[in-house]
Amino acid sequence: MAKKKNALIEEAAKIKAEIDDLKKKTKILDTKSTKTKKTKKAEKPTKAKKTTKKAEKPTKPKKTTKKAEKPTKPKKTTKKAEEKPKPKKTTKKAEKPPKPKKLTKKELAEIKREEEKTLEEELEEQLTDNEIENFQIEKVDMERLTARVCDILAEKESDGMFQGDLWKKLKLTSQVGSRLALKLERMGTIYREKLLEKGRWTYKLILKKTPISTQSIENAPCLVCPVEQKCSIDGEISPRTCQLIEDWVIAEMKKPTKAK
Repeated sequence: MAKKKNALIEEAAKIKAEIDDLKKKTKILDTKSTKTKKTKKAEKPTKAKKTTKKAEKPTKPKKTTKKAEKPTKPKKTTKKAEEKPKPKKTTKKAEKPPKPKKLTKKELAEIKREEEKTLEEELEEQLTDNEIENFQIEKVDMERLTARVCDILAEKESDGMFQGDLWKKLKLTSQVGSRLALKLERMGTIYREKLLEKGRWTYKLILKKTPISTQSIENAPCLVCPVEQKCSIDGEISPRTCQLIEDWVIAEMKKPTKAK
């Protein structure tokens, strides 16, 4: 019996030892499993969430409103943006412009004379005396033209006439008329008076020599007097007492005078 008890005790001890070994092994396995589980969780990729039906459907493009259709207006630039960059201030020496030289009285008079120069004065500088005195207009009778100028100026008497008005009346250009005026002045027929008219320098032409006219004696009775040979101041027939002369003078005075 004792032997059987001892054998059972030994077997029980062996079983306990085996159980303890098993417990130790289970503990080691448990620790390993926990570690592997943690690593698996870290290794596992995150599953993509299932898209809902609403997400799967393609989104319809939103209708653009009228406001969205209108092109956006460019923003107004501020005054500061519009302003041009100010140039850097230069030094006082650079800013000061060079002072103009003071002109002498002669130089000022020359400048004034150039500003007031007329076409006739320019022609006088360009042409010689012979060219002015021998000036001719093609296909024009210069004597008749001169007589026409004198007749027009004679009507104006001492008031004269602006040369521009005279050239228009005679249908002459200012270039031709200026040459003609210079010629008539050299001939002593007219003289020119320089005047400022409507902001421009021009000349007024005044007749110097009155043209000879026979109109005043055309109807004089003396030209056809039958007793001309007997007529004398102290004679029986005298201009002082001649009735024919008296009638002629009265008739001439009754004629209407020409309008200027």
